[in-house]
Amino acid sequence: MSEIPGVLLVNLGTPDGPDAWSVRRYLAEFLADPRVVELPRVVWLPILYFFVLTFRPFRSARAYKKVWREDGSPLLVFSEGLRAKVADVLATRRGSPVPVVLGMTYGKPSLKDALADLRAAGCTDITCLPLYPQYSGSTTGASLDALYAAVAGERVVPALRTVTTYATEPAYIDALAASVREAWADDEPEVLLLSFHGIPKRYVEAGDPYLAECQQTAAALRAALGLDEHRCRMSFQSRFGPDTWLGPPTDDTLEELAEEGVKTVDVLCPGFSADCLETLEEIAMEGAEIFTEAGGERLRAIPCLNDRMDHAEALVDVLERALLPDGHAR
Repeated sequence: MSEIPGVLLVNLGTPDGPDAWSVRRYLAEFLADPRVVELPRVVWLPILYFFVLTFRPFRSARAYKKVWREDGSPLLVFSEGLRAKVADVLATRRGSPVPVVLGMTYGKPSLKDALADLRAAGCTDITCLPLYPQYSGSTTGASLDALYAAVAGERVVPALRTVTTYATEPAYIDALAASVREAWADDEPEVLLLSFHGIPKRYVEAGDPYLAECQQTAAALRAALGLDEHRCRMSFQSRFGPDTWLGPPTDDTLEELAEEGVKTVDVLCPGFSADCLETLEEIAMEGAEIFTEAGGERLRAIPCLNDRMDHAEALVDVLERALLPDGHAR
């Protein structure tokens, strides 16, 4: 019997609403994952439940309210739009529909519900594509852990294929470059800053390839745009906790650029597939305030690839190698 293919796109997740209790439920699930915070549970869980979840949800809820849309969470809205376009591109290229569903590692729609939708569609061969271009155990690794947990104990486990990285996928780099060129059609900044989500340095020292893959993405994008390392710089955002994180930090870099006399900077976040709190509030709002207070004149946040058609086409390029009989999953 031939296998029936299906596609599962996975993103991180989002609270159900921009209120403190919804944010607390989401953070409790997210920050309790040992892939995200690699500390002994006996040490971390008391800190999480007695300190972090006591204060952080209220602060984070205020931030979420600044970016929440009328139709819901930006990350969920853009991820769903991307899912629909990936399905359209796949159907066009293959000549027949392929079920494509969206699941979140934390929150809703859950991976278990997403897999149930694929099973209801008759899918017996599922390709899972986490929407993280650069692999880290704290993101892609966590989503694959959740995927395997979702099928644990099932009477019939579907064939599972996984894509773990697309950091230098040519069509992904082309889409990033196109988004920059569109932003620069009438007005180019002095500096383009590539801000990636940070992780603790000890994760990299333990073997996580994330730093190397971020550097590869940055190098490929510089080459595509014809920019050198001075004009196109790289930094890491979203530090959390007492660990030493990858650097240079984005906030410090923005201050340093202003102090150097740079007046205009554009920030692109190539590691985020969809705009979310970290891009819309931390970069576009907080980052702009940091830059102007330090003497800069304008910070412009270039949108993530979101549900752009060239983004969907890039992901289908990646998926086709896993879906086609003579392809391979990376």
